[in-house]
Amino acid sequence: MISTRGRYALRVLVDLAEQDSDDFVPLNEIATRQGISIKYLEIILKTLVRNGLLKGHRGKGGGYKLTRRPEEYRVGEILELTEGPLTSVACLTPGAEPCPNRENCRTLPMWEKFDTMVHDFFYNMTIKDLLSEDK
Repeated sequence: MISTRGRYALRVLVDLAEQDSDDFVPLNEIATRQGISIKYLEIILKTLVRNGLLKGHRGKGGGYKLTRRPEEYRVGEILELTEGPLTSVACLTPGAEPCPNRENCRTLPMWEKFDTMVHDFFYNMTIKDLLSEDK
């Protein structure tokens, strides 16, 4: 399940893309438009800035802005950054201990196929795609 952290990160990036401005957008404006508390939004934005998806500026004229064009942001990248790996079962999580039943697991191919479908779905969608989605 995708948590509010991942969903809100996407909403913020879409919000900033909709502003279509080279200016920094104040945190309180984003929070108001999206109905997200400033405190929770700061946590999400910190992650996005730290990982280069947003640029932040403090003080007068401060706020946040995109570091790339909307078509350069992959939804999958944002979700994995905020949520972690998009795997359906623990044994497929990167770095997981090898499953002792891997060789005999009849369901593993199904989970691998499902994870590939999820990965491809999210990585083939961009913020620009979300801007043009019918509401």
